[in-house]
Amino acid sequence: MLAREKVISIEEMASIIESLRAHGKKVVHCHGVFDLLHIGHIRYFEQARRMGDVLVVTVTPDRFVDKGPHRPAFPEPLRVEGVASLECVDYAALNQWPTAEETLRLLQPNIYVKGSEFKNTKADLTGKIAREEKVVKEIGATLAFTEDLVFSSTNLINRYLSDYPEEIQQYLNLFRQRYSLQQVLDIIDNMTDLNVIVIGDTIIDEYQYCATIGISSKDPAIAVKYQSHDTFAGGVLAVANHVSNFVNRVYLVTVLGERDSYEDFIKSQLNHNIYPYYIYDQNASTIVKRRFVEGYSLIKLFEVYVMDGGSLSPEQEGEICNWLKKQLPQTDLAIAADFGHGAISKPIRNTLIRRAPFLAINTQANAGNRGFHTVSRYSHADFACIAEHEIRLETRDVNGKLRPMMEFLAQKLDCSQFIVTRGKKGCYIRGSSGDFVAVPSFGLRIVDRVGAGDAFLSMTALAAALKAPTEILGFLGNVMGALAVGVMGNRKSIDKQSVKNFIVSLLKEDRQ
Repeated sequence: MLAREKVISIEEMASIIESLRAHGKKVVHCHGVFDLLHIGHIRYFEQARRMGDVLVVTVTPDRFVDKGPHRPAFPEPLRVEGVASLECVDYAALNQWPTAEETLRLLQPNIYVKGSEFKNTKADLTGKIAREEKVVKEIGATLAFTEDLVFSSTNLINRYLSDYPEEIQQYLNLFRQRYSLQQVLDIIDNMTDLNVIVIGDTIIDEYQYCATIGISSKDPAIAVKYQSHDTFAGGVLAVANHVSNFVNRVYLVTVLGERDSYEDFIKSQLNHNIYPYYIYDQNASTIVKRRFVEGYSLIKLFEVYVMDGGSLSPEQEGEICNWLKKQLPQTDLAIAADFGHGAISKPIRNTLIRRAPFLAINTQANAGNRGFHTVSRYSHADFACIAEHEIRLETRDVNGKLRPMMEFLAQKLDCSQFIVTRGKKGCYIRGSSGDFVAVPSFGLRIVDRVGAGDAFLSMTALAAALKAPTEILGFLGNVMGALAVGVMGNRKSIDKQSVKNFIVSLLKEDRQ
């Protein structure tokens, strides 16, 4: 049978298996990504085939491959065809789900086979194998493991097919020599028990997708045709969602407009372990940043800010300050995601500075605040994270070297750890001992840069509170940023498992 004739749908596979089992045949099932088909896979399939009469293989779709934004290296049609081309494989199909759990329930094989590297389910970072084992028992099948040499597709791709330029591959080789994979992953796991307060401006990000249809006949203006729209929870809401994926509980403090509050939408978008504390501005609506986007290229045409530019009343400031004074002694970390739209006033800043056990800050320069909202509005921070254009605005220096600027601001803020993000150039970090480290960017596929800084802040603030080594701090931030730029706006928050999988894909050691 030709390889393409063996590629069938998952529904067809279920029907064939049912018929085979009715005729007394023993069906063996293998499942995986199979991104780079190698000798380890071939021997795995051959051993599995000897366990029964028929071998069927399901392949993870591209959209569910969570080994980092640079994977899979080969698209799903080629991966399925590659598997089907092997003589020992009888049928191959593209899976419809992220894991094999639902697949097993649908196919009902006699035996489900995994490689020997999965024998120790505790070593599986994803927890997928344990869940699949539970389903295998549920359907009355047998879970079996092959015994052979273990090769890593991830390592082979990193060594021979990496999309990263040579200088980044060299950097990763040096990073592996300085830090172990487990050391980096342990820092992420240790974030779980941190008690965190996130405070800042709520922003509703609205994307209006359009198709350009020409120039207006009346005015020299671009005419566009509406296609669709998305609404995302941005600003401090995005930061809170990111943080909540790494810790048990997050307290959120923010300001909503009393008219057009978007409160129901916000509640629907916040993760379940976020506990919000809202102050309502009677004279304002909740801030909306409406972006008009060309639907094919995803190029942003222009933005409309819906904001009243109001400020909190002294009573509202006092209410927030009193809440902070009560809660801050019970927390490990306060993150000020300050977008400069009034949610963090001077009295609130001073309360954070005096009372927070560890204060992490970001002061974003945007079109609604540029020129009067800079990091020096804070007299102290334990950790500060700003973009290069923001530090240059603060120091009024467009061409100078970053290191003297960072030294100056670190001393001015009495700030032990200071990061400047540089987009495609990565980030530059000043550590608590005065050391400076540069970490390159790991982003390859850029969909949208909006929200990447929020994701970077979320990760690095948590790591800084744990006193992570300077270089690991920047490494984790750039991993988070690389994942965030692959998402349109704040469509979804970056979860712990995606970060771990990406780190493994970057740092995985040779295994043979």
